[in-house]
Amino acid sequence: MTAGRPPGAVLWDLDGVLVDTETVLFEAEREAFASHGVTITPEFKRAFVGLGGDEVMAAMADALGVDVDLADLGRRKMAAYAAGLPFLRGFAPTAALVRAFAAAGVPQVVASGSPREAIAAGLHVVGLDDVLTAHVSAAEVAAGKPAPDVFLEAARRVGVEPVDCLVVEDAVPGVLAAKAAGMRCLAIPSVVDPLDERFERADLVVRGGMAAADPEVLLAWALGSATMRG
Repeated sequence: MTAGRPPGAVLWDLDGVLVDTETVLFEAEREAFASHGVTITPEFKRAFVGLGGDEVMAAMADALGVDVDLADLGRRKMAAYAAGLPFLRGFAPTAALVRAFAAAGVPQVVASGSPREAIAAGLHVVGLDDVLTAHVSAAEVAAGKPAPDVFLEAARRVGVEPVDCLVVEDAVPGVLAAKAAGMRCLAIPSVVDPLDERFERADLVVRGGMAAADPEVLLAWALGSATMRG
């Protein structure tokens, strides 16, 4: 995607970008680990933001040095997550962007590390399931973020070359995955203090996170009518 040319497709991360899931996800993961006698904290979890559902549980277990049944851990996490669905909220800036891209006729796909059922449930709760009907889960590809697989599969499904795709992400693994896929990336960090220097690999970084995201400015940049670096 070159300057002055709108994206052929927009590929959305889900958690922390379209749906404010981090609190609910952490509580689900905390309960899952607690069932195995392991305690995790928000500070511990911060290092794993942006990894996919199965991969994040495996990475946390490995970091903790505990031997647990990952399949059972995953089932417990998803059960606790389902119980927390009513507490999910969306983000006004990205919801506005989704609808603006839809109005402009730009294809959009959700490409997430979450399972397909979690993607569908989250979009339904925040009222975006009528627009974002195409989903790809990292469970459907060989490797999750920071590997590029989920974004490459999303591009393939809508028939758009990777270079013509714009990825919207909140976490470093997603930014790295987007760039590995050869795609443009808009980063709206979910953790802004301190800001991980690897966010600089994105084409545009909203340094203040979602609170500083102006959908009109971001839309103008994405559609090629503005050039800027945040």
